[in-house]
Amino acid sequence: MRELRIRLLAGVFVVAGVLSWAGARLWNSVGTLPSVPLAAPIVLALIAVVLLATALSLRARLKAQRERQPDAKGVDPMMAARAVVFGHASALVAALVSGMYGGTGVFLLESLDISARRDQAIYAGFSVVAGIGVIAAAIFLERVCKLPEDDEHDGAGAAPAA
Repeated sequence: MRELRIRLLAGVFVVAGVLSWAGARLWNSVGTLPSVPLAAPIVLALIAVVLLATALSLRARLKAQRERQPDAKGVDPMMAARAVVFGHASALVAALVSGMYGGTGVFLLESLDISARRDQAIYAGFSVVAGIGVIAAAIFLERVCKLPEDDEHDGAGAAPAA
């Protein structure tokens, strides 16, 4: 599995933001703008907390395993792989959702004098911050679960030295 690429996540964020901004302008010209739910930043923050807790737990277990502590619980490789896949998916979705709310928030900046729009802009801003938190936690989780490079062998099929 490939590592998360910051450029890819930034690209998803920017494209979603531009499309969302344009969609918000179009939607506003036709009627009312759909609202940014209060639950959006809360859900994103919860996902970030779950990813961070998973990463910290795995890091502690791997450290105990490396130090050969007697009561150390091993890390199942499939569980670590599932955690990394969850992190990847969460980071991509967070980049997309944060971009959408960011674009909507930028559109809402021109009408902050209306209290309802100001509240929506605040929710959108918190959603972007929480989405960045999800991305940071996913990258940290990926770094925790990364396998060390095998410097002793020059190929995948090389035989161990006797």
